[in-house]
Amino acid sequence: MQLPDDLDPELVQRLVDTRGGELPVKMGIEFLELSASHSVARMPVAGNRQVVGLLHGGAYVVLGESLGSISSAIHGGPGRYAVGIEINATHSRSATEGWVTATCEALVLGRTLCTHEIVVRDEAGNRCSTVRMTNLLRDAR
Repeated sequence: MQLPDDLDPELVQRLVDTRGGELPVKMGIEFLELSASHSVARMPVAGNRQVVGLLHGGAYVVLGESLGSISSAIHGGPGRYAVGIEINATHSRSATEGWVTATCEALVLGRTLCTHEIVVRDEAGNRCSTVRMTNLLRDAR
């Protein structure tokens, strides 16, 4: 996993130890690059399909939310954490096999709010889903 040099060491250790939390681990999500402004992850289609064999729409959202939340937490820095307050997704194509790759780009990196757009593509480079997420940055107690 590629991480920025100035990242909070405690956050890096948590990301490495937990691989982003329980749900991303169950879904096979692999984080490839992480930063506040640009992050990349991938997820297998196998194991995340709905009954008709298509990648589940909720899986796209979990992949997007995982990237948006981690990117926001990185922006928040030490002593702060990110809480998702809004998410939406538009699914434009179905994946049925292989892997999908998500690229997360910051739209707004503010003092209290972060908004990211996450584009998920199949192995052929086709856009499958577009996720937009806003996180609230809070101070740890």
